[in-house]
Amino acid sequence: MIEDYICLDLETTGLNPKTDKIIEIGAVKVRNGEIIDSFETFVAPERKLEQRIVELTGITDEMLENAPSKEEVIPKFIQFAGEDILLGHSVLFDYSFMKRAAVNCKLTFERQGIDTLKIARKFLPELESRSLGFLCSHYQIAHNAHRAMADAIATVNLYKKLCELFYNEEDFKPAPLVYKVKRETPITKPQKERLYRLLELHKLSLEQDSDMSKFLEMEVDKLTRNEASRYTDQILSRYGR
Repeated sequence: MIEDYICLDLETTGLNPKTDKIIEIGAVKVRNGEIIDSFETFVAPERKLEQRIVELTGITDEMLENAPSKEEVIPKFIQFAGEDILLGHSVLFDYSFMKRAAVNCKLTFERQGIDTLKIARKFLPELESRSLGFLCSHYQIAHNAHRAMADAIATVNLYKKLCELFYNEEDFKPAPLVYKVKRETPITKPQKERLYRLLELHKLSLEQDSDMSKFLEMEVDKLTRNEASRYTDQILSRYGR
């Protein structure tokens, strides 16, 4: 049974690692089955949060106002994690966000992982849900849902319970986590100029367009080439050239 690992949980601006950003990291280091250290921080997403994310997590824009950038945070987390196996509930979700952030910081992040969600789906098919919150309630595990550190600690306790009930070497062994990603390059000068022209041209309309509010709160200089192309396409589709 694996008793030495890092349990990682993230809060993010959405579900897509290509377009969304990390806003909170919670991780605990486990040795011999017990938590011995922790890593917890907000991360600046460089955009305003959507209301649904505020309602889900309780994290607000004010809480992130002075948060460190991913360039500050990711190297520290990778040093904290060492070469440990990752544990998570839907671990590939958290890994994909973390690997993309690492690659964009010119770092590598290759890991093996254990997924408590996958284990629960195998051994608890009769339950109406295998979400972390539902499973914690089912097994009477203390849990403050949708905050990274609380979710990480709850996942450790869930893993212990699943091991106690169902452990076998085959279903609980770590597997390579696979998520392919290339480093994103910064916005180009022509892209930047075009975006500024479009913003100026459609200023009055954009200010009234709630769908574009997330983009308007971002700094154009901090966009990647892919983000710049995506937002340019959105503006053109709504307002034309």
